[in-house]
Amino acid sequence: MALSADELRAKYRAERDKRLRPDGADQYITPDGKWSSLFDDPYVTPTERPGQRRDVDVVIVGAGFSGLIMGAKLRDAGIDDFVIVDRAGDVGGVWYWNRYPGAMCDTAAMVYLPLLEETGTRPSMKYVPGYEIHEHAQRIATTFGLYERFLGSTQIQSLRWAEDQDRWIITTDRGDEFHSRFVTVGTGPIARPKLPGIPGIDQFRGTAFHTSRWNYEYTGGDRYNSPMTHLSTQRVGIIGTGATGVQVVPQVARSAGELFVFQRTPSSIDVRNNHPIDPDWYDTLEPGWQKKWLMNFTTLQTGGFTDDDLVKDGWTDISQRIRDRVVALVTARGEYNERIQQEAYEASDDEKMEEIRARVDLEVDDPVTAAALKPWYRQLCKRPCFHDEYLSAFNADNVHLVDTDGRGVERIDETGVWVDGTHYELDCLIYASGFEVGNEQTGDDALPITGSDGVSLQEAWSDGMVTYLGLVTRRFPNLFHMSIAQGANLVSNIPHNYWAAADAIAAVIRRAHEEGFTRVETSQSSQDQWVAGIAGNTRSLFGNPDCTPGYYNNEGRGFGERERLNSTGYPLGAVAYFQLLEEWWGSGEFAGLEFSTQE
Repeated sequence: MALSADELRAKYRAERDKRLRPDGADQYITPDGKWSSLFDDPYVTPTERPGQRRDVDVVIVGAGFSGLIMGAKLRDAGIDDFVIVDRAGDVGGVWYWNRYPGAMCDTAAMVYLPLLEETGTRPSMKYVPGYEIHEHAQRIATTFGLYERFLGSTQIQSLRWAEDQDRWIITTDRGDEFHSRFVTVGTGPIARPKLPGIPGIDQFRGTAFHTSRWNYEYTGGDRYNSPMTHLSTQRVGIIGTGATGVQVVPQVARSAGELFVFQRTPSSIDVRNNHPIDPDWYDTLEPGWQKKWLMNFTTLQTGGFTDDDLVKDGWTDISQRIRDRVVALVTARGEYNERIQQEAYEASDDEKMEEIRARVDLEVDDPVTAAALKPWYRQLCKRPCFHDEYLSAFNADNVHLVDTDGRGVERIDETGVWVDGTHYELDCLIYASGFEVGNEQTGDDALPITGSDGVSLQEAWSDGMVTYLGLVTRRFPNLFHMSIAQGANLVSNIPHNYWAAADAIAAVIRRAHEEGFTRVETSQSSQDQWVAGIAGNTRSLFGNPDCTPGYYNNEGRGFGERERLNSTGYPLGAVAYFQLLEEWWGSGEFAGLEFSTQE
């Protein structure tokens, strides 16, 4: 029997309260000691090379999609003198590091993979596997001549603004010293693996690894989903049932002697319905199609109206449900207010989550397991997942769900895992605990960036990010951020954020280059006005402290001003931001920036 609205709210609150922890986001630990190898590159052994010491126009920090798009846009703008620096041995960012079996993007490839038209690429499937995404990153680098400008296996040590030169002095651990006119920073919002601070995590004597550094030598198989034959006699445990765990579990289930999945909070698992891209249909797309698809997806995903849903996925489905209910309520009542928005959201979400929970009963045979796999929270409290094999994996005799009823794993010892007083002996323990989310440059991993007055960016942002347009910060001339925060904040399709930012940044650099400007900086008033708008933005369905804990709501603590500045976007939404940014740089006026030339 379906719960009433009030009963459902009470159920959601009870499930949330089980999972609230006093340590919040501090429950995760920085990998060190035996785990420090998580920052090593197991795929490429650095080769000796002489350090470079020279002037360049641009240094691009990061060779994920942000850096690759930036490089492509610079080439299009006629700016060829730049280098791309990354600690990884190859391009690809998170898709270079993530090679676990089943790795796949949960955003449709037609909008997720950037520069498809420019590289002449047709995705193989609606949702492509991780190795195909990495191959596309390599294709971008080849198409735009970025490998010739790529310095891999190289760690930035410092970035310091030289006032007397109007240049950034950048040093690396390979003996490089670049005097660069401009710097773009795109280190990505999911760049650092995180580990749960479970007591005894260092004690386990079996084989243990994080999904971002998959140990195929131990498991057998490969990133192309070949069977992991070495696991056939092994007892394997997986901690983590978020987006990564959902993808990994079905793959390990096929090979492991026994698999124990330790669950604190079940994910919302919607239908993926993956299928090949028809080449004949793809060839009918007219030039400029990808930009059209990007804006169509963004418009629908953020509650707007279009003539057609081009992507047709779970992201656009829930948004359209909310939108249509808003329209119905406004029509019936003759007014619009935030209460109507919230009412529509709650009703649409209730409907959607009932479908999600009903799907569990259809897919999972054992009623006890099915009950434990049902998510009792709003869909947007945690990142929605889409998968067609995860739920049914629990029907296999070798797969065991260990539900911790919100408490998580109790402790780990030399031979296994403890949950609620029961010990699970394991040969292998896999952490599917994901990445730290955010790139606000205020943590221990912040880039050492020192601005014009000797103050570090870490200090300047100690009370929260401070930018203009999400791109530039006062006192840090010629430095550009490629981030989702304080911009579109489009979490469902992160590369779209980078595409828009790169267009704007390339236009600014091109103007400076053509007109001989040596310094570009935002005015204080423009920055203050932008930050005030961000700080006052409460128009978000994310970040609700009433949600079950997760990174969307700061592990249940909600957001104060600092957190809001680090995670909130343009108050009028992603579509309005993209339009604003394009008009801003397209006009050639670059309002809010100050261009100057050193005397």
